[in-house]
Amino acid sequence: MTEKKVGIADTTFARYDMGGAAIDELRKNASLKIERYTVPGMKDLPVASKKLIEEKGCDIVMAFAMPGPEVIDKQCAHEASLGIIAAQVLTSRHIIEVFVHEDEVEHDKELALLADRRAREHAQNVLKLLFKPQELEREAGMGKREGFEDAGPLR
Repeated sequence: MTEKKVGIADTTFARYDMGGAAIDELRKNASLKIERYTVPGMKDLPVASKKLIEEKGCDIVMAFAMPGPEVIDKQCAHEASLGIIAAQVLTSRHIIEVFVHEDEVEHDKELALLADRRAREHAQNVLKLLFKPQELEREAGMGKREGFEDAGPLR
């Protein structure tokens, strides 16, 4: 079996190195190759992700962004999300979107903690997708939340 390769697409616009946190989490928990591609902004993530899959042979990609609090930032995040979805369909590969909106919490320290936690928890999801998909199946309907406390299932 060939070693799995994970692509990390991130931006210079983000205020936290979520890609670095994910790489750290991946390396702590698995033996795999990692290919990183950093771009200026979140609307560059779809093509970066597609290139990581098609040109660098990544099995899965994580796309990180930190949209600001303004209306235009929300619009750009939506456009980037649509591009990421299109890239997934075109490549038939998962691209795990990991966005942390600056207005999800009030203070920069909380924002850094949220960004780190969300990046690491999504890295764990990537490992499950690659190596233990049955674990994700067992977690279906459990109200999992990356970065925050889980909501839990409805009873």
